[in-house]
Amino acid sequence: MSVHFEERSGVVPCKTPWGSWYQTMDEVFIEVNVPHGTTAKEVKCHLGSRDIELLVKGKEIFKGKLFGTTVSDEATWTLEDKCLIRIILMKTNREAGNCWSSLLEGEYCANAWVQDQMQRKLTLERFQRENPGFDFSGAEISGNFAGGGPDFSSLQK
Repeated sequence: MSVHFEERSGVVPCKTPWGSWYQTMDEVFIEVNVPHGTTAKEVKCHLGSRDIELLVKGKEIFKGKLFGTTVSDEATWTLEDKCLIRIILMKTNREAGNCWSSLLEGEYCANAWVQDQMQRKLTLERFQRENPGFDFSGAEISGNFAGGGPDFSSLQK
């Protein structure tokens, strides 16, 4: 469900010196630009549930404690076209209110505008899941969207 929503509505990337990262309710995606011609043997990637480390050709790209917890058994990385490393982390808390404000604790933080756009996106993704017959991919949201938006669970159907 979220993959289709993401494809239709686009992503809100947080730019970094090495590339970018973005998120959905379920996953965090990291895209790292590496020198053209890089081989998988030159990449060392540790993906833990609370920490991450990436080295390319012996040079540390990033290392630290993740902003949130992930399912380490479901984390993957790929080297695409010998110039892009794509890392996918599965969040343990998959709610719209779990919007990471940075990739690592205190590092690669989303600025206020990007953070606002990420939270809006996760709230719309939540609405899409709760209302599969509607298309929220092009919707705009305003008002109470922080923390995943308003809670309608107590309303009678």
